[in-house]
Amino acid sequence: MTNPKKKVKIVPNKILKRIFIITRILANYTTSISELKKSPSSVIENANGESIAILNHNKPSAYLVPSDVYENMMEMLDEYYLMQMVKERLDYKESDLIEVSLDEL
Repeated sequence: MTNPKKKVKIVPNKILKRIFIITRILANYTTSISELKKSPSSVIENANGESIAILNHNKPSAYLVPSDVYENMMEMLDEYYLMQMVKERLDYKESDLIEVSLDEL
């Protein structure tokens, strides 16, 4: 009795990599670009003040963020960069200092 060989389809590694790439979505709500075009106000309303990931071909192409969240993020970034500048300026060598009298100012 002979055992017939089964044909197995081999998928190239490149295709497997494309299939198993997982995209991280950093929002609790998602919508498609076409749905956003149809009814932007209802998309925003349904998110209840949370961020929305806008998907294009099931991949995030943009995030729609409420204005107060965006303003807080910008303020936090500004404070972060200011702190970095302060740290850089406090990290000096004694040789970098220039002695100046008040009269010269």
